[in-house]
Amino acid sequence: MVLYAVSALFAAYTAMASTLAPHRVWGAIAIAGYGLAAVAALVQLNRHQSAGVRARAWLVGVTWATTALLPLVIEAIQRAAGTAGRAQEEVIVIEDGGQRLIETGTPYLGRAAIAALDAPDRLLGYLPYQPAMASFGLVRAADPGAHWWSDARVWFAVATALALGTALYVLRRAGADPARLIRAAQVATVLPLCALTLATGGDDLPVLGLCLLAFAFAAARRWGWAGVALGAAAALKLFAWPVAIVLGVLALTRGRRAVLRLAAGTLGLPALTLVPALIVDASAFVENVLRFPLGHGLVVSPAQSPLPGYLIATALPDGRYVALGLLAAAGLAIGVWVIRRPPRTAAAAAVVTGVGLLAALLLLPATRFGYLLYPVAFLVWAGCLRLPTDEPRVPRQRRRPVTRPQPAPSEPAG
Repeated sequence: MVLYAVSALFAAYTAMASTLAPHRVWGAIAIAGYGLAAVAALVQLNRHQSAGVRARAWLVGVTWATTALLPLVIEAIQRAAGTAGRAQEEVIVIEDGGQRLIETGTPYLGRAAIAALDAPDRLLGYLPYQPAMASFGLVRAADPGAHWWSDARVWFAVATALALGTALYVLRRAGADPARLIRAAQVATVLPLCALTLATGGDDLPVLGLCLLAFAFAAARRWGWAGVALGAAAALKLFAWPVAIVLGVLALTRGRRAVLRLAAGTLGLPALTLVPALIVDASAFVENVLRFPLGHGLVVSPAQSPLPGYLIATALPDGRYVALGLLAAAGLAIGVWVIRRPPRTAAAAAVVTGVGLLAALLLLPATRFGYLLYPVAFLVWAGCLRLPTDEPRVPRQRRRPVTRPQPAPSEPAG
């Protein structure tokens, strides 16, 4: 009830105070979904009844539909009708990347091609993602009518639903606590950090869903499928690589076969998508994926949320180097933690990854509030990743044979 009520307040504030048009539209629609969910939880509370798992799961699903999917579809329909300000810039960038992928074989523009654009359009000329991200723009590129269903966000939602649904199914089959699975589903779907992102931009949600799916497969000790999920996520965004590193350490504790199975998909899928882009134009890949995020592009990245790293970088003399030094110290501390106490379960791996990403996002000189959905989801999902098979086995002690006292031999008579 508290989660839904606070989310309704956040949606109302966003509708009134946000400076971004897609966010205001989301808030105006989502406030009703969160409000109805809060009322439903309050009714159950007043009746002094504990809702069953199935009822709570249905409430999560309906709330996700009304706070993420419904605003997404409405904004996509309005955008298809010609209304401006109904999608964040990353949606346009990814759809343009899909068009270039069909026409040239690479989703990236080179530095010279970006410089030839008008100054206001140069930011949209950059695609700072891995090559497979452009695949979400292929439907729009193949749809000359630009219908609402070809919007990249629709396909972000489809991929997210498939990944999260599979992850929850795998964990349920492996014996995870159903109540914790409900909480895990909430944090990855109806939490405003995720619902707002999916409805207005959405490119982070498939990556998050695939990373959570990789954790689920690792918890169930299905290392091959964990590698496939991780490889798919890494082929979309670099945010998957911290997960891959920590799960690699976990796989090392399980033996060489686990490492090989995990590495096959984790390394193979990104390589399959990366090689064609490098063959067509390697310099364009470097310009978009490396130079631009590091601040060496023709324009500055808009990722400037006022988190501690950004505030230090802008407020102190040589603050950028101070923030980078703190980031390096935090990375060193996480590295020592992993070496001295390597994770032995998927739950422990999720905690390490969540803490590490949280420290990195707080201390990076350029970052966004929306990226916090990764560490928040990883830390909450750690609870449902604890499975009965993770419990240490107590060795059975051999029962010692009971020695019964022998009767004393009777003395001979006389």
